[in-house]
Amino acid sequence: MADEAPNIKNIVINKELKTYDNIAFLDINEKIIKLSDYKGSLVLLNFWATWCAPCKEEMPSLDALKANSDLSEINIFPINIGKDNSEKSKKFFKDLNIKYLDIYFDNPVTLAKQLGLRGIPTTILFNKKGEEFARVIGSINFEDEEFIHWIKKYN
Repeated sequence: MADEAPNIKNIVINKELKTYDNIAFLDINEKIIKLSDYKGSLVLLNFWATWCAPCKEEMPSLDALKANSDLSEINIFPINIGKDNSEKSKKFFKDLNIKYLDIYFDNPVTLAKQLGLRGIPTTILFNKKGEEFARVIGSINFEDEEFIHWIKKYN
């Protein structure tokens, strides 16, 4: 059953699917990326900042998740909400040897407020219909076999 959570304490499964209007953020060139353009795909929005130690710890495993050939349909957007500039963000990715992920930024409308984030890192998972079905509150190891097995059901 897809709604059975993996045995990972940080994952919160929504009892009811949540939909949002007009979720948008920016790529590194300030081009607007709309979540609605990714309907039909599994989407993970990961909120982070360069000064966040747990973010630093989890980012390499998120990069590995993106590289996982069993999850080729997954779209992962690491969105910097720490008001860090692009140079600082690029250095963060370079220092951690991040190869498969791109950097995104929250736009001035602030998704953090719109999505009710309480802290970072937070990862919000959207199904193929664009509905939020789960959140990861805090950091996890995205290479965890149980997590991968669970997330494949949505892919």
